[in-house]
Amino acid sequence: MNIKIIGVGKIKEKYLKQGIAEYAKRLSKFCKFEVVEVPDEKAPEKLSPSEMASVKQKEGERILARIKEREYVYALAIEGKQRASEEFAEELDRLATYGKSDITFVIGGSLGLSPEVMQRSDAQISFGKLTLPHQLMRLVLTEQIYRCYMINAARPTTSEEGTSKHLVVRCFFM
Repeated sequence: MNIKIIGVGKIKEKYLKQGIAEYAKRLSKFCKFEVVEVPDEKAPEKLSPSEMASVKQKEGERILARIKEREYVYALAIEGKQRASEEFAEELDRLATYGKSDITFVIGGSLGLSPEVMQRSDAQISFGKLTLPHQLMRLVLTEQIYRCYMINAARPTTSEEGTSKHLVVRCFFM
């Protein structure tokens, strides 16, 4: 399976890069994993509605240019469907079983995703109504993808060095 995350903007924080790199290393045992960063559109602090739409459209064009026709696309959006981790793991397993081996997750910039990206998506997922920085969302999403593989393999999600030998908390992938 090929898993790709497309995110708007570069991650600058070292701790986020390290976290994503750790989960990417763990995921390499199960799939080809890739994170693609597309440039964010520079914009002033206060934007009019038409300027917001223009920023989202330009970022959306950059995102769509990185999506191939055969890819199954999840858009991360507040209005998307909330899923428990176990439900999401089952969904990814089902996609692989039925020939959807190229899965792409899209995380928009600070203004969200363009209508064109939302229309291109096959499904929308939500992590709830919390507002999280899109850079942090990449780490959370990467961990949840890894968790899905661990659930499907019936393995614990902690590292071999960790103290827990089983899942303690039921996490929701919303």
